[in-house]
Amino acid sequence: MSVTPLSKLPHFDPRLVPVIGIDAHLPRVAPERLAPQALVERFARPPSWQPELVLEKLFADRAPAHAAVLVPLVMHGPQASRPTVLLTERTAQLSTHSGQIAFPGGKADEADADAADTALREAWEEVGLEAGHVQVIGMLPTYTTGTAFIVTPVVALVQPGFALRPNPHEVADVFEVPLEFLMNPANHHRHVFEWEGYRREWFSMPYYEPRPAAPGQTAAPQAVERFIWGATAAMLRNFYRFLSA
Repeated sequence: MSVTPLSKLPHFDPRLVPVIGIDAHLPRVAPERLAPQALVERFARPPSWQPELVLEKLFADRAPAHAAVLVPLVMHGPQASRPTVLLTERTAQLSTHSGQIAFPGGKADEADADAADTALREAWEEVGLEAGHVQVIGMLPTYTTGTAFIVTPVVALVQPGFALRPNPHEVADVFEVPLEFLMNPANHHRHVFEWEGYRREWFSMPYYEPRPAAPGQTAAPQAVERFIWGATAAMLRNFYRFLSA
């Protein structure tokens, strides 16, 4: 029996679903583990660990399809000590996950050599991120979405200096969130939603992006909420488990 996706429910807003817990009791990933060489070495010699989240309840009557997303870690700061994660906001007209925060990525093509090839191609098509700025350092375990996409997260270091060209049909906005914020479980919120006997649990990582004041503006500008939840938050949670293991 098919299940209606949460995003298609009338008046459903994930921001309004109560938070049942925040994982502030878990340790944050130490800043030195977020340095470029430390990230490269972690994938070269991975620890013994298990992903926390791997599968959503299916709500699409369709054949499974392989996909990949790029987890782009932009190397900011002295010695690239303040990396950020580049994310997109999907346009409202897309058939799946419309309006949500996502990594650049999509369905694999037959011509793609592997998941990294898919992720790099999709990042170029969606936001214009050139492969010359990207160094793939590893992959995380697959995550299967409720729309039956088997997604491989491809983690990469991205050198600053790129010029993005978002595809207006797919991407409403592009922004960056500090990796240190996302790798701190004090920012990981747990939600539970029940509807007509269907129970769904998920993580969110709400980030308030500061905005610079406009010329002549005296009042502090309002921060923009970036509500990261669902599959994107799940893959980031697995990344946290990988780095903190």
